[in-house]
Amino acid sequence: MIALEKAKRPLKGDVFVPGDKSISHRSIMFGALAKGTTEITGFLESADCLSTIDCFKKLGILIDHTIRPTHGVPTITVHGKGLHGLSAPDATLYTGNSGTTTRLMSGILAAQPFDSTITGDMSIEKRPMKRIMTPLNQMGADISSVLGNDCAPLHINGGKKLHGISYRNPVASAQVKSCIILAGLYADGETNVFEPALSRNHTEIMLSSFGADIHNEIARDGSAVAILKPGMPLVGTKINVPGDISSAAYFIAAALMVPGSELLIRNVGVNSTRCGIISILKQMGADITLLNRDDSQESRADILVKYSELHGNQNNRFEIGGKDIPTMIDELPVVAVLAATAGCDTIIKDAAELKVKESDRIATVVENLKAMGADVEPTDDGMIIHGGKPLHGADIRTYNDHRLAMSFAVAALAAEGTTRIIDDSCVMISYPSFFKDLQNLLQ
Repeated sequence: MIALEKAKRPLKGDVFVPGDKSISHRSIMFGALAKGTTEITGFLESADCLSTIDCFKKLGILIDHTIRPTHGVPTITVHGKGLHGLSAPDATLYTGNSGTTTRLMSGILAAQPFDSTITGDMSIEKRPMKRIMTPLNQMGADISSVLGNDCAPLHINGGKKLHGISYRNPVASAQVKSCIILAGLYADGETNVFEPALSRNHTEIMLSSFGADIHNEIARDGSAVAILKPGMPLVGTKINVPGDISSAAYFIAAALMVPGSELLIRNVGVNSTRCGIISILKQMGADITLLNRDDSQESRADILVKYSELHGNQNNRFEIGGKDIPTMIDELPVVAVLAATAGCDTIIKDAAELKVKESDRIATVVENLKAMGADVEPTDDGMIIHGGKPLHGADIRTYNDHRLAMSFAVAALAAEGTTRIIDDSCVMISYPSFFKDLQNLLQ
């Protein structure tokens, strides 16, 4: 447990956040499937990403950690063996709390000549896996839920010949899309994944840099398709991982909430499929500026944030929904915290996916906001937040959800009294140094 008080002074200075979690996962996976070495700088050494490393080591991949002599930057080197170089694991592959590892690796394992079983912690064993099992089995794989409940553990019977499919995913999901694409690398024909909106496209960008023939097409109505033509070998490369926009979001929120604050968050990934939080908050009146932008491969920039009073439209309300949701799904808990301090009503809708994250983030966010005195009500696909009520300290139940812990640590900075984050250790999942970095800004 960690106790936090209301911020006593403005937050000032520069902040560096850890590497992007989504990109870090993929860098290990694709490096393992490539021929030759892949050198990764800026890798996020969190519990989730270390689970991915552990799984690939069990599949026979050599992965080295080194520290560069200059600046102490950690470097990960993956000694890839090509698409057909993985070895049968001696035991069940354990993914910890990582949904990305579980779902993406299932696509890879579906194409292997050996049998395998994959599972994770109690949270993973409750998360829906039918969404990947259905398309993989349509491709010719043999993957099933061991307990028959469409959740992990998943068992994959190897040695199946896969064929490409055109799959229409009812929701925009990068994990489902990436799982299908990774299986498609082994398929005997083209694989197309259609989505109602373009989900985060780190897989497409990075696979292309490894040599895959893959691209996105976006229709006038915003729907999208990822198109993969198999047959091109993956070749090891160098990857520089930008800072994670999801981690930066907590400091963006903190600067917007604490009067007089001004923070510069350095080298953050601003991929257009990920940074919906920036455009939404700017529409609500946030003073946010992108500096030193670099759009080569994964877009990145420094983010300058100044304290701002957030507001709605002329009807004193603001809606977040539709195609914006996939671009900020992981940031919605901290956006809800910001909305509680805004001078308007905020409606978050079309976000039923929040129910099947590490916790039911509709129920848990509402519960904790109410505990702090906010006026909020849940809906079937989101919540309605009546902003402007003063927040007060409370005991925050994290439900082992890292994004809850960090979101309500930020809420504590605007709340009178003491806020206690129960089981703060869950931040190890994505941002191990979060509380240390936050405390440095408060001193």
